[in-house]
Amino acid sequence: MARASTNRHRFWRDPSLPHLEARSIEEGQEVSYGWHSHPTFSIGLVTGGVSDFRIGADCHRIAAGTVVLMNPDEAHVCNPLDGRPWSYRMLHADAAWLAALEGEAAFRPFAPHLSRDPELAGRLERLFGLLFDPLPDSTGKEAAVRAFFAGLRQALGGERYGGLPAGADRGGEHAALERAAAFISAYCTRPLRLGEIAEVSGLSPSYLVRSFKARYGLTPHAYQINRRIQFGRRELQRGRPIVEVALDAGFADQAHFQRAFKRHVAATPGQYMRRE
Repeated sequence: MARASTNRHRFWRDPSLPHLEARSIEEGQEVSYGWHSHPTFSIGLVTGGVSDFRIGADCHRIAAGTVVLMNPDEAHVCNPLDGRPWSYRMLHADAAWLAALEGEAAFRPFAPHLSRDPELAGRLERLFGLLFDPLPDSTGKEAAVRAFFAGLRQALGGERYGGLPAGADRGGEHAALERAAAFISAYCTRPLRLGEIAEVSGLSPSYLVRSFKARYGLTPHAYQINRRIQFGRRELQRGRPIVEVALDAGFADQAHFQRAFKRHVAATPGQYMRRE
């Protein structure tokens, strides 16, 4: 008889705060991700266990009390060691909303990928406690998120950890890769040939694949699947049936969508919709 999963997934979303989403995993020994990225800025806190956190070419061993940070479109993967239990919480914030909060014209990436500062971990833990509190105080929750992000760069060490402004280092190749990424994002739900993506970018197909992966951490095809999953998350948040979302996202059927969704989100579409 198969052992029942002990993973406890909880998602927090508030219709009045569409620029924010949080999730919590408890005892997630079966939680496993594939390489993926988010369109949001993401910050998380490990609350139990030990895991490997890979982002770009870097690999970090992280444990309870570690804060991890991921800029938009930074490919990463984080999984527990040898299937052992681990727990964490993650907050996703819309990049444009965060830029406006900081008074920036565009999102300014954060340079560190992790922090082991106990004071920052404590602040983030208290914020998650408030967000997952069932009391429907949207105004108070948004105020707390704003206050947290207002002091985040200083908590990480000030301007030396500020990162470059979004859009810096825009050479010809960088612009070509951005054109390719924008094209994939715009048409991710339909079949795309590598040749047409290359034509839009102005690069040869082979050079595009190498350069795109170096820039985004994913091949153009993997980037498209990632974007389809992001599309699926948005549609599931609207309460649409899974089978409809699967087909509209460009998958052959619900089974293909479910497998890809779990690789990227480490939860099934049903778990994501339940917000447990």
